[in-house]
Order: sequence, then structure tokens, then C-alpha cells
Amino acid sequence: MLAALHGLAAGESGRPDNADWTIPQGWEHYTAAEHATWKTLFERQTKLLPGHACDAFVDGMKNLPLAAHEIPDFRKLSDVLLRHTGWQVVAVPGLVPDEVFFDHLAKRRFPAGQFIRKPHELDYLQEPDVFHDVFGHVPMLMNPVMADYIQAYGQGGLRALQLGKLPLLSRVYWYTVEFGLVQQADGLRIYGAGIASSRTETLFSVEDGSPNRVAFDLERVMRTLYRIDDFQETYFVLDHLDQLLELAHIDFAGAYDRVSAAPELQPGELLAGDRVLHRGSGRHHASRKGA
Repeated sequence: MLAALHGLAAGESGRPDNADWTIPQGWEHYTAAEHATWKTLFERQTKLLPGHACDAFVDGMKNLPLAAHEIPDFRKLSDVLLRHTGWQVVAVPGLVPDEVFFDHLAKRRFPAGQFIRKPHELDYLQEPDVFHDVFGHVPMLMNPVMADYIQAYGQGGLRALQLGKLPLLSRVYWYTVEFGLVQQADGLRIYGAGIASSRTETLFSVEDGSPNRVAFDLERVMRTLYRIDDFQETYFVLDHLDQLLELAHIDFAGAYDRVSAAPELQPGELLAGDRVLHRGSGRHHASRKGA
């Protein structure tokens, strides 16, 4: 489970010398123990991909230089990505400021944490590490639709910062890129990195009866708060990945105005106008509140 999205508060430590916050990955400095942690995570997640991950994710995994025995080299990943969709992976020390994050995305550079979680953090981490960023995100960057959508999100994020509407746009990223589901002919599938890189949320999001699963609607999503401390109470489902291309060409200014005038929605709240694909029992989160 992932607790963070992006952005680093001003004044926090760890800022590199480069204005874009990039650092060398230092692949040769990973220890055998760190490669072993990657192997544990990689093997248990790849076992869950059949029947859970969408076709685009599975295809991306097959065509990238990803292996169980070692943390990937960002240079090799970038060589393949550049040929397919014009993207590359750049190393950063962790969370970066919003404007830096968006600028990288707008230029088709995906900023990835180059550190890996500790063995006791296999199922929960406060900020994205190399497993979340590479295993979770990079396979979908091999898909032209997602590649264009993420670039458009970076461009839109820079505009949202200027307009003071970043929280609204961040919810779109959270409920698509991080925790999005898509309907395929053979069933409900994962495309969001926060789910794909988490063993427990992979099973919860697709199979559990507790969460709501609601058809994606942009302004509905922009109004909806999300969970950073637990599984999501509601997952928004695309009819097909091409819906992301539609979002990439929308002028968000009007949506910001309409959504800003409407009340925020709690993570598990359902509306009369929702196209509810599965009405969740809420059992999981109710049990947590009662504990």
C-alpha cells in the first residue's frame, strides 16, 4: 500500500544539487540484500498479474528489461521506453516538489525513487520507492494512451498550480494513475500503480466485496477525497483505457469552476447519479473504525 502521492514541502532535507532534483541511480551500489528485496516483491506480484492486471500492463511487463533477480537499471529501461513511447526514467531521491514533478512528466521523464524499501516495509511505505515507481508505473508507460495521458497530466499540473486548483487535479491522478481500474472483456482489471505494486490491494480492489466500484466520471472524481492510510473505499472504473485520451484533451478550467462550487465527497460516499458497478459492503473500513 502506498501512502504518498507526489510533492515535498519546502525546506525538507535531501534536496540534490540539480534544479530538477535528478540524481544518479547508482545501480552498481545496490546491495545483495536490496536486490533480494526486489526479488521478493517482484515474484509475489508477478504471480498475481494473471486475472488481475489489464492487458496493457501485462504487455508492458513482457517488453521491458525487468527481471526478478535484480533491481532494474534505469538506463536500460529508458532505452526501451524511448523507442516505444518517447519516455525515460530519471532517478530522484524520493518525493519531489510539485512543480518539479509536473515538469518532468510534461517532458516525458518519469521521476522514480532510486531507493528500495526495507524488508519490514513490504506491504506499506510512506513514499514511493523503486519497486512502486518501476514495477507499478513503468509498464503502463509502454502503452501509447497512458504515455500521452501522463504527459498531459504533467502539463495540466503546471496550470493547476497557477490556478490554485492542484488538490482537484491530484484526485484525478490518484483515482486513475495510482488506483484506477478498467473493464475488459474478460473482467475487471488493474492499471493503477498503487494497486499493481501492492499484493494486498491487488486482491482487495478486484475481488473483495467491501469497496464501491463506480464508473469513472471526471467531475465526480475531482470532488472525491481519497484514503492515504488504508485501502480505497471507492475505486473508479474506466470502460476502456481510451477514456484517458479524452481526459488528455479536456480544458479543465470549466471543470475546476463547477467542482469548486460543489461540496467535497467522502471516500466511500455514493451519489444518486453514480453508475455503480458494485455497491460495497463497507465491511473493511467499518471494522477498522470499530477496532
